[in-house]
Amino acid sequence: MDPFLGEIRMAGFGFAPKNWALCNGQLLSIQQNSALFSILGVRYGGDGKVTFGLPNFQGSVPVGAGQGAGLSAYAVGQVGGESTVVLNSSQVAQHSHGFGASAGDGNSQTATSSTLATGIGIGDYAAPGALAPLNPNMLSPMGKGLPHNNLMPYCTLLFVIALVGVFPAHN
Repeated sequence: MDPFLGEIRMAGFGFAPKNWALCNGQLLSIQQNSALFSILGVRYGGDGKVTFGLPNFQGSVPVGAGQGAGLSAYAVGQVGGESTVVLNSSQVAQHSHGFGASAGDGNSQTATSSTLATGIGIGDYAAPGALAPLNPNMLSPMGKGLPHNNLMPYCTLLFVIALVGVFPAHN
C-alpha cells in the first residue's frame, strides 16, 4: 500500500528510504515539492515563497494534536517542552533538613553534618534570651542553580516523512 503524501512513520534503521525524508527540520523547495507544500504549508518553517520546512523530531517526542479530557490543547506543528530545567525553591517538594547539637566539645570551628558542638570558641549553649545568632553560612541554601535532565526514559527511533504518495483527501 502506498503511503499518504506527508505521512510520518518511525523506523528502526538509520536512513530515510527512497521517496521519504528525515524529519529533521530541513527546508525543501516549494517548486520541487508543491503537493507536499500544499499539505504542510509553513507550519514547520520556511519562507512560504521558495522553501518550506519538514517537522523536526530530533531530540523530541511526538504529542497528539487536539485536547484530551483535562489536558492542554495542542495544535499540529506546535513545539514545546524543555530537555533540561532549573528548579526554583517553589518547585521543590516540601521537605526538611536535620540540624542538631551536641553537648560535647567540638574539634572544629566549622559545623559539619548539620551538628553544632560546644567549645573551640563557639561557647556553651545558653538559655533562651541569651542566644547568639548563628553564622549565616550555617543554614545557607543548597544547590548550584544548574539545570537537570528532564527526559523520561527513551528508545531512539528515526522519524521519516513521505515525499511521494497518495494525496490525502478530506472527509
